[in-house]
Amino acid sequence: MEIKNLFDAVVKQELVSRINQLTPQTQRQWGKMDVAQMLAHVQMPIRIAFGTHRPKGSFLLRLIGPLFKSKLWDDNPYKRSLPTDPTFVMTGNAKDFEKEKESLVNLINNFTEKNLIVERHPVFGKLTKENWSKAMWKHLDHHLQQFGV
Repeated sequence: MEIKNLFDAVVKQELVSRINQLTPQTQRQWGKMDVAQMLAHVQMPIRIAFGTHRPKGSFLLRLIGPLFKSKLWDDNPYKRSLPTDPTFVMTGNAKDFEKEKESLVNLINNFTEKNLIVERHPVFGKLTKENWSKAMWKHLDHHLQQFGV
């Protein structure tokens, strides 16, 4: 799997094109979230990088997270249905598809090195801007594949 850099304008456009293929009726291929919940979910890591979302993470995760941080951007796909931070869980909350889609596209378009203000991930520790960029792309790609795009 080739991990792409979300700072690249062409890569951003590829993601936005994939997002634009989604509809409120698009069905997941695994997991529990519907498409609108997924669009809200994938915004959370980007918001961490922008400094607008600050989950605490459990003590255990903060302790062991740095040992696994390279999994965020390595060439291996994420496993399906991995545990997630409680603040990222969107099931049980109805989401507005169009609102979440617009918000996500705006976040992707504003994902620049200048706008990345957080160097320390609350669970995984210090990340370079390139690490952040590749991890964000990989997370987005994982969930877009979850919905077949």
